[in-house]
Amino acid sequence: MIRAAVIALVGGLAACTDPPATRIDGSSPDAFAVSTAAARQDLPAADRLMFDSAIATVPARLYANRDPAATARAAFDGLTAAEIVAIERNRTSGERR
Repeated sequence: MIRAAVIALVGGLAACTDPPATRIDGSSPDAFAVSTAAARQDLPAADRLMFDSAIATVPARLYANRDPAATARAAFDGLTAAEIVAIERNRTSGERR
């Protein structure tokens, strides 16, 4: 009886934990597309526009960029959507003053 209660308690706690945040995979164009779409879903709706803006504008901010898609994959590889939003918010905070 006690064993069943412990198992139920542990199972209930495991169900309450949030899954780990999705990390961007910049290893290939396909992996990047899939992982950015999944990472975007980790964000609250209010942050998704800023995430989209960050993904779209990083290559444009670099001069003489011959492969903007590769630059975006390299810039965001390994980051979570929340980290990307925080970077973008920090980058743009001076522009809105």
